[in-house]
Amino acid sequence: MEESLLSIRNVGEYAYCPRLFYYMQVEGVFVPSVDTEKGIAVHKRVDQPSVAPPEPGSDVPDADRPRSVRSLTLSSETLGCVAVLDLAEIEGRVAVPVEYRKGRPRRLSADPVSTDAKQSENTTEEAESMVPWPTDLVQVGLQVLLLEEAGYEVPRAVLYYAEEKRRLTIPVGDELRNEARRVLEEAKQCAATGIRPLPLIEDPKCPRCSLQPICLPDEIHLMREQEQAASGIRRKLWPPRDDGIHVVAQQDGIRVGVNGGELRFTGKDGNLVRAMPLVNVESLSVLGSVQVSTQAVRALADRNIPVTFLSPAGRLIAMIDPMDSVSAEVRRAQVRKLDDCRARLELTRALITAKINNQRTLLMRNHERLPGSVTDELARLVKSAAQATEIESVRGYEGQAASLYFAHFSGMLNEPFSTMFNTHGRKRRPPTDPVNACLSFAYTMLTHECVAALRSARLEPAIGGFHVSRPGRPALALDLMEPFRPLIADSITVTCFNRGELTEGHFIRTAAGCAFTDAGRTAFFNAYARRMDTEITHPVFGYKLSYRRMIVLHARMIAAWLVGDIDSLAFLTTR
Repeated sequence: MEESLLSIRNVGEYAYCPRLFYYMQVEGVFVPSVDTEKGIAVHKRVDQPSVAPPEPGSDVPDADRPRSVRSLTLSSETLGCVAVLDLAEIEGRVAVPVEYRKGRPRRLSADPVSTDAKQSENTTEEAESMVPWPTDLVQVGLQVLLLEEAGYEVPRAVLYYAEEKRRLTIPVGDELRNEARRVLEEAKQCAATGIRPLPLIEDPKCPRCSLQPICLPDEIHLMREQEQAASGIRRKLWPPRDDGIHVVAQQDGIRVGVNGGELRFTGKDGNLVRAMPLVNVESLSVLGSVQVSTQAVRALADRNIPVTFLSPAGRLIAMIDPMDSVSAEVRRAQVRKLDDCRARLELTRALITAKINNQRTLLMRNHERLPGSVTDELARLVKSAAQATEIESVRGYEGQAASLYFAHFSGMLNEPFSTMFNTHGRKRRPPTDPVNACLSFAYTMLTHECVAALRSARLEPAIGGFHVSRPGRPALALDLMEPFRPLIADSITVTCFNRGELTEGHFIRTAAGCAFTDAGRTAFFNAYARRMDTEITHPVFGYKLSYRRMIVLHARMIAAWLVGDIDSLAFLTTR
């Protein structure tokens, strides 16, 4: 790996968790959280750069005058690290680094100090019970080394904990310097290996870590240690609550803009149609003739909110994806592993066995007169696909299952749509009837969901394993969606027509095929949103997730498999 300077903030994270350091330093992955936003707010006041300090011993007038220098940048090729010091109190040749932290110091006593402790009423014993966190010590230790290399004497360092407005003075000695050098060397070796460290095991630091939904500490250890599968995961960390709004803008002439902290939708006449806080938005999908301002795109990108542009028929045209989702390490692992035919076979078997199982389940749930021979044949195809030794064989079993499945798909529908689908069968280009049109549109929206999930997992959607990669084809997204086709797209179609949410009047038939009307798309999106928000229990991990979060989880498990965190894959199946 090319030698580069390590950020001492990231090196400090190595002392906290080597895996977190690797994500941030090597892969460039960072996810904001409440804690990190508080930290940014604390640093915002002190991070305004000051005039650069004079060199120690220089002839600059008043060089020895005490001064405080903010955002002082120091780097060292010898040490191999770089830092931006929050504050350095400099007097002549003497410098004292002051590091600001958002939280509170570590307490060694059993009894917490009261909130009044930040006043000057503390006893000596209470003050002595407060010590810096190891991560903070490493960071100020490296600041000391950088200042000393720059020619300053550093007798002490200061840690300021903003939550309690408390300064802790750290005497500088060989113990502090040696510990900083040790952690720095270990971090360098970790970065140079090109191998992501394994997660911590049930560590109390994990629940508050903003990266734990990407790291998946408990899930990865469970997959690695199959003997624990019977008892399941003891903790249920992932994922965070899905409170975000997934916005679909589809009305012709709508303009999407931003004003302050609001996303605003205006009509052709310029009147406000709707406004919503940006903090509530998780994704934006734009269909047809809807315009999005550059200011809105920038505001959404700043908050890591993807924007997807779709044709009126739902075909994915383009996606604006915030750059934070790019990880060269994960992409390299993806290319290398999916170049191996054995790895592609393993991925293919896992995907298709889950898909056929879910097709079989959907038929058994919704087809009142399903012949037993159909379920037996689908079960046989699952076993055959799981034991296949070539990808083409798996494709053959998948094709046989699809043919059998769609031959009996009409049995899950009420009239007149049952007869309609039975007459035409599954027709994609163009869809010949409302059922086929709904299936195609649902598959397109599901593809979009899988592309977004893969992006969040730092994967390249165009490089797949089961589906052949072609220009403009999101092959890995098509791979990921296979197990979810019956569970989401097919289930939505059956439910909408059987409940009367979609009728013949929601579609228009032309020479180009059957398509949704505006009212039909609105009805479809209502059902689609309801299905994506439905929660199900993961059969292995034991926690409940919405279908949207379940797709994201599986994308991240694929990433974990590609980089070697886990050795095998399994996809969602329901009973």
